[in-house]
Amino acid sequence: MKTNKIEELLDAMTLDEQASLLAGADFWTTVTIPRLGVPAFKVTDGPNGARGGIFKDGPKTACFPVGIGLAATWNPTLIEETGAALGVEAKLKGARVLLAPTVNLQRTVFNGRNFECHSEDPWLASEMAVAYVKGVQSQGVAATIKHFVGNESEYQRMSMSSEIPERALRELYLVPFERAVKEAGVMAVMTGYNRVDGTFMADHRRLVTEVLRDEWGFDGLVMTDWMASHDTVYSVLAGCDLEMPGPTRERGAKVVAAVQDGRLLASSVRACARRVLQLADRLGCFADPVIPAERADDLPAHRALIRRLGAEGAVLLKNEAGALPGAAGALLPLSPKAGQTVALIGRAATVPQIMGGGSANVNAFYRVAPADALRAACPGVNFSHHIGADIHRYTPVLAQPMTLDLYASADLSGPVVATQTVPNSEAQWIGTLPPGIAPDQHYSARTTLRYVADAHGEHAFSLIVAGVARATLNGEPVLDAWTGWQRGETYFTFGCDEVIHRRTMHAGEVAELVVEFSSVMPLAPGDEGPHGFAALRIGAARVLGEADIAAAVEAARNADVAIVFAGLNAEWDNEGLDRTGITLPHGQNELIARVAAANPRTVVVLQTGSPVTLPWLADVGAVLQAWYPGQECGNAIADVLLGAAEPGGRLPQTWPLRLDNSVAIGNPEVYPGVDGHVRYDEGVFIGYRHYEQRGLATQFAFGHGLSYTTFVFEGLTLDRSTLQPGDTLTATLTVRNTGPRAGSEVVQLYVHDEASSLARPPQELKAFAKVTLQPGEARRVSLSLGMRAFAAYDEARAAWIAEAGRFELRAGASSADLRQRAGVTLAADWVERVAG
Repeated sequence: MKTNKIEELLDAMTLDEQASLLAGADFWTTVTIPRLGVPAFKVTDGPNGARGGIFKDGPKTACFPVGIGLAATWNPTLIEETGAALGVEAKLKGARVLLAPTVNLQRTVFNGRNFECHSEDPWLASEMAVAYVKGVQSQGVAATIKHFVGNESEYQRMSMSSEIPERALRELYLVPFERAVKEAGVMAVMTGYNRVDGTFMADHRRLVTEVLRDEWGFDGLVMTDWMASHDTVYSVLAGCDLEMPGPTRERGAKVVAAVQDGRLLASSVRACARRVLQLADRLGCFADPVIPAERADDLPAHRALIRRLGAEGAVLLKNEAGALPGAAGALLPLSPKAGQTVALIGRAATVPQIMGGGSANVNAFYRVAPADALRAACPGVNFSHHIGADIHRYTPVLAQPMTLDLYASADLSGPVVATQTVPNSEAQWIGTLPPGIAPDQHYSARTTLRYVADAHGEHAFSLIVAGVARATLNGEPVLDAWTGWQRGETYFTFGCDEVIHRRTMHAGEVAELVVEFSSVMPLAPGDEGPHGFAALRIGAARVLGEADIAAAVEAARNADVAIVFAGLNAEWDNEGLDRTGITLPHGQNELIARVAAANPRTVVVLQTGSPVTLPWLADVGAVLQAWYPGQECGNAIADVLLGAAEPGGRLPQTWPLRLDNSVAIGNPEVYPGVDGHVRYDEGVFIGYRHYEQRGLATQFAFGHGLSYTTFVFEGLTLDRSTLQPGDTLTATLTVRNTGPRAGSEVVQLYVHDEASSLARPPQELKAFAKVTLQPGEARRVSLSLGMRAFAAYDEARAAWIAEAGRFELRAGASSADLRQRAGVTLAADWVERVAG
């Protein structure tokens, strides 16, 4: 549609109609104006799959690896292919806007959404962002880069103000957004829940209009995060176009009143409405206004891509012979023979951990367990399984269908208006309503569950609820999340903290659990609740103990190989709450140490979305970090363990040796924040920059990852010894596979400024390339660096400055494994002033 046609549409609209475009119609779609033929478009979460309009148990979809797992591939070409596949998945759900990627940096080890983000490093994060956005938008689907900006933790996320020095903002946190705008032409940006320097991001005119739009030239749509709109006038003036979800809270009639009262110019409303119309036009909505029904097409090509991604993002952290005296070689890849025994230990061996929690969650087509994949790949091998220790944060839900009787009242009065059956003992009504319930109507439910104890011991029963709930066990009131309900950290902070009851039960003993629920959310004065949001989670499980660890250790002792599947799950790596530490929960460290002592051939497969400490590291032969690799979880892990695929991943985030060595430790004002403010006092020194500046040893360096073969780097050369301001430098070196297998290596190029008037990190990643080589094969790799690769942001001059002098370029396989160096001299200062 030509620009003048959009202007004609705007001319034909009333102020009320223009204002109506500035908020969603419902949880996932925008507003239509039928009389003028203005169509709606549908949006969908999220970074690792297109979920569609039903938050839980909706139409199935493909589940891809999480963001940190994608970044661990260090392969932009593959990530662009992944983005294209996700664009296809979005269209299958009737959506033309994908709410992804998440590109906030991993400032600390605590962020609950660490798994969803790409990296601690702005260059790696931005390379992934550019590739992802290009891929998504190649399918005619808008990518929505988020969360703009300074949303690096989940603690008090709806109100926390990030106090970020301008230099750190420019050099670190804005970089992925800037490159996505300038290099990928991203069509949409989502503002964060947080404030920056005291102003909510949806209202932040300096960052949204002056930086994003005016300075970078962004001409797309800016939307709020869900329920993150706070001020009618300020958000419109800031250039935030679309409030989500609908129906509106701060737009609509409030916008019209603000114009009529003289607090807003009609031209400001028109500008926001224009950008909504422009996005609809770019997405082809005017030409094809129909939002199709959601489809669940299980595409073979996407299955294969997800499996490849899981292996290419898996990071081999350690690979030695194990603790066998005199043993040679490396423990991985495994090649178990028929008749041998492999002990599989850990809940994640049989319950695949495929994704993190929160808005990134999808209803996957399937979940391949590592135990099943290994058995299928190794006929004749004897596999045993013992849980040993648990990984959960909350009492596990019952893996049995739950039927709820629903009432069109808040107190279970009146007749049952409908029943609803869900696959397990968790029900979510987020953006949807139960059957038989009208919009804006409170409702309640009752369900009865039968629990049979699997063994003698302590058993736990629990409730988590967004709304209120209570439960009886065999007629005895045992759980109360009704009276005295308080908002906690669950369900995006709209649910209460877990309420638990424990009791000893004998094997085979039956418990009848009757649970009553109401959607009424008793919020504190001024604490406005969310639209269309309620949830009920019922947990029931035996509490694991010493006998479970002992059984796993005995199985390991009698096995030829022991594989421990350890880590976290989507309850720890979850939107809405940060982690409290980096220690594996539930005695997993003790379990691994004792298994390793019983069997020197012990492999540990870790699944986490963020770093953890590994006190047993010296005692195990091999450690593989598999992240949350999507629906092909077990197949991808088995491929790497058995050598059918190369462990292609490299760490996108440094793993500290100890928690107290990590960034933002020791001062609550720096993390998690005090009185609604968190100070980024470390400035540009996050991630490997922090550890190197302070001379701190790490458990695993940024960029670390082993291969099943070996590589050498040779002959780093530069195409010039002296740079003039504005030049591009090309660095070239040879990479050679000196081992027995084909494999991949990531060439990482770091820049060190030998003398600077600004305090600079010892080195910064500025380019990288992934190469795959056959045994004995060598290849020349060239990497180009523009002026920004040598520059720092000078707040006093409001400019990027590369100061004249000498720079050292360092090529290596990680930030700590530097193998080639070369120097270049910048002849004179290069200055790029910031507009505005």
